[in-house]
Amino acid sequence: MRTDVLGVAFDNVTLDEAVDRALAMLEEDGPHMVATPNPEIVQRAGKDREFAGILSQADLVIPDGVGVVYAAKILGRPLKGRVPGIDFASALMGRIAGTGKRLFLLGAAPGVAEQAAANLRAKYPGLEICGARDGFFKEDGPVVDAIREARADVVFVCLGFPKQEKWIAAHGEAAGARLYAGLGGSLDVFAGKAERAPEGFQRLGLEWLYRLMKEPSRIGRMAKLPLFLVSAAGARLRGK
Repeated sequence: MRTDVLGVAFDNVTLDEAVDRALAMLEEDGPHMVATPNPEIVQRAGKDREFAGILSQADLVIPDGVGVVYAAKILGRPLKGRVPGIDFASALMGRIAGTGKRLFLLGAAPGVAEQAAANLRAKYPGLEICGARDGFFKEDGPVVDAIREARADVVFVCLGFPKQEKWIAAHGEAAGARLYAGLGGSLDVFAGKAERAPEGFQRLGLEWLYRLMKEPSRIGRMAKLPLFLVSAAGARLRGK
C-alpha cells in the first residue's frame, strides 16, 4: 500500500528495498517506470493532471526530497526515509554491474552523457553501458530507435520533470527497455559537471541548503519548501 503525500502516492521503501524492487522488474516484461518526486514535483503534479496521472501509474515512486519525508510525517503517515534518485541509480548500477544488464543514458547537454558513461564504467567494473545520448533532441523517433537497437534493459532518463516522465510514458514501450528511471540532473553529477553536497549535508537532509549556498539564485525555488510543509499541515487539519 502506498503513502499519499498531497496527491502523489509514494512507495514506503528504504534504498535497498527500492533497488530490490527494480531488480525484480528487470526480470519481468516491461516497460516499468521509477519516479523520484521531490516537493517541486509534487506541487507540479497538483497543477498538471496528465503528469499526476503518469506518476500514479509509475511502478515505483520513491521520495527524493527531504521535504516529502517531512510532509508525510506532518500528515501522520511517515515514510521510512528519503531515497534520493541519484543514490538509487548508484546502488542499482552497483547491483547490475557484471550481470549483463545493459544501461542507456539519456539527457543533459551534449557530451555530458558520454562523459558520465566513461566515469561510471570506471567506477563500476563490469557495468555495461550500451549507449549515451544528450537531451537536446527535436525528434523522439531516432532516440527511441537508438535505445531499442542498443537492446537496453535500463534507461536513465534525465530530461527534467515533467518532460522525462511524460517521455517515458509516451515512448517507453516502443524503446523496448524493461526499466526507466527519471533522474533529473543526475548525469551532470556522474559526469563531474555538478557537485553533490558533502556527506554531512546529505546525512542531515540539507542538500537543499548546500545547493542554495552554492547557487543563491535558487532562493525562489527553495522558498517553496516551507509552503509545501504548510500545505501538508493544512491537509492534516482538514483530515486529508
